[in-house]
Amino acid sequence: MTQLKSTGKKVGSYGVKPNPYAFIALLLGAIGIAFAPIFVRLSELGPSATAFYRLGFAVPLLGVWLWTSRPATSFPVNEQRVTGLPLISAGCFFAADLAVWHWSIQFTSVANATLLANFAPIFVVLGGWLLFGETVSRWFLVAIALVLLGATLLVSASIDTQHVFGDALGLLTAIFYAGYILSVARLRLHFPTATIAFACSIVGATILFFIAWLSGEGFLPMTMTGWLSLVGLACISQVIGQSLIMFALAHLPSAFASVSLLLQPVTAAILAWRLFGEALTLQQGFGGVIVLAGIVLARWSDRKPVS
Repeated sequence: MTQLKSTGKKVGSYGVKPNPYAFIALLLGAIGIAFAPIFVRLSELGPSATAFYRLGFAVPLLGVWLWTSRPATSFPVNEQRVTGLPLISAGCFFAADLAVWHWSIQFTSVANATLLANFAPIFVVLGGWLLFGETVSRWFLVAIALVLLGATLLVSASIDTQHVFGDALGLLTAIFYAGYILSVARLRLHFPTATIAFACSIVGATILFFIAWLSGEGFLPMTMTGWLSLVGLACISQVIGQSLIMFALAHLPSAFASVSLLLQPVTAAILAWRLFGEALTLQQGFGGVIVLAGIVLARWSDRKPVS
């Protein structure tokens, strides 16, 4: 088991190191992962196989990044075992998040799955409080309520109460994603982005391969479009999107980061409108504005402890 040691570096509130570019990186990462449902829809493979390629294709790129981002002959003590339990746990959370979310789309609408998966901030705040003693201000709680209200309005037009099983999977996705965010936020205090991204991708790809194999899914797309959708999913959503988010989590509180990531359903709705002709209603547009307002309020909040 890997024992994480303090780096001794100066950190800000919530134990994170301030960085002026972290918020921008977080928003760009959210936009990157917003392309994921687009590529998943274009994929010719099953949900678990598609998720496997998302991580599998990312591994070589992340391996090159890891190899070139640090000295070849000098490794910090707390990086010697990159497959230790904390890194494996983060990879397991992410694999579960992808697998369950992709399957939820099979049993409910994409809108339902996206909405429920993005309830992760509730579980991030709860988990941060129960596990790490993190607290947030009342204004931050108002921001969470605003963002969740906006996300609900954004996708409520396609809510179908008959898809109970798929909706339950979507909510379970939010729990796994919250576990991933909390795990990475802690790991980023001790490991660089490249190390975490590489380790999580290897662990996640291994788990997803066996899930896809046991599910009897095929692994070979039939057309070039099918292959390109998998490459895009790996490069844009995983390597770029998730890596930017991992970088940001070293410098922003996990609760605030999880709320800001709700920019994803807004961006996904816009992309679906532009690429697939899925018209946005006035209600959905209003919901998107509320989500953005909630993110701004969360950023403005001084995050004082709740009394």
